[in-house]
Amino acid sequence: VNATIDSKTGNLRARENIDISIAVATPTGLITPIVPHTDQKGLSDITNSVRDLAGRAREGKLKPEEYQGGTFCISNLGMFGIDEFSAVINPPQAAILAVGGGTKRIVPAPYVDGVAKEDQPKPVIRTVMTARLSADRRVVDEATAALFLSAFKHYLSKPHLLML
Repeated sequence: VNATIDSKTGNLRARENIDISIAVATPTGLITPIVPHTDQKGLSDITNSVRDLAGRAREGKLKPEEYQGGTFCISNLGMFGIDEFSAVINPPQAAILAVGGGTKRIVPAPYVDGVAKEDQPKPVIRTVMTARLSADRRVVDEATAALFLSAFKHYLSKPHLLML
């Protein structure tokens, strides 16, 4: 999913750098500042970069190179109490991930064959977050999108794997 498309020529361009945009609401509308080389940063560096960019975006103090380009965007409306939503791709980017807020839900336990009814695992209450991927089919086909979401889910369910 780390690619862009030229809207005039239709040419795909795979990118070496992973530059993630973050959707930020400002008084004049939505803007997507970019955290460059995101893959080479730790979580605290990414957090600090996002805070800085979002703050300057709201003040209208971003330079054009800080919001033009990028290959992938993340939009988080969970902080506004939104559980799930679909986000619109910001061309020339190939995809955007819409992240909703965590909500407590009853999660049923799987049935275990050969175990008595009273000994079956019980449902549990868990915080569940939604993430919905919108992708430009010319760049990211359904199989690739599914692999991306599978990896995303895997790493979120095992956050220790994200530690540098």
